[in-house]
Amino acid sequence: MRLLGRAGIPQVAVAVLTAITGVYMGLVVFGNITDYETNRAFVQHVFAMDTTFQSPNTMYRAITDQTVVTVAYVLIIAWEAVTALVLLAALVAWVRGRVVARRLSALGWIMQVLLFGGGFIAIGGEWFLMWQSKDWNGLTAAFQNFVIAAAGLILVHGSTVDRVPVAPVQEDRTP
Repeated sequence: MRLLGRAGIPQVAVAVLTAITGVYMGLVVFGNITDYETNRAFVQHVFAMDTTFQSPNTMYRAITDQTVVTVAYVLIIAWEAVTALVLLAALVAWVRGRVVARRLSALGWIMQVLLFGGGFIAIGGEWFLMWQSKDWNGLTAAFQNFVIAAAGLILVHGSTVDRVPVAPVQEDRTP
């Protein structure tokens, strides 16, 4: 019964959302590495704007340099990997009752918001006009990720998360 009583507290909700998004981001990285060419093709087509309306007023934005595409894709994967690691470190901190858990969760979700909101929705969706493509449009998935991270940020900043720990709080004594 004690476990069930603790299941509804804000810290557990934040810890669960942290776990889910951390595992999800790890799986995204795994997929991007194990199916590298398919996912790189997505970035290539978005950058090339080759399935957009092809307006001469916007096509100057297209990037077709394969080195730039590869560097951008590797940086995306690296950002996703660091995001996953931060969120999973936050989960460990929640389980151990560390004070830093709240900050780590927030940092991971801010990184997720920057990637999906800033990178995919703003830059991919608007600058590279991804919204115009029927074949290479990742806006729905990006929006879903953005909303999940935003919900996590609202939970971690708008609740009593730091008032009642999941486990007894232990001061971090790392140098």
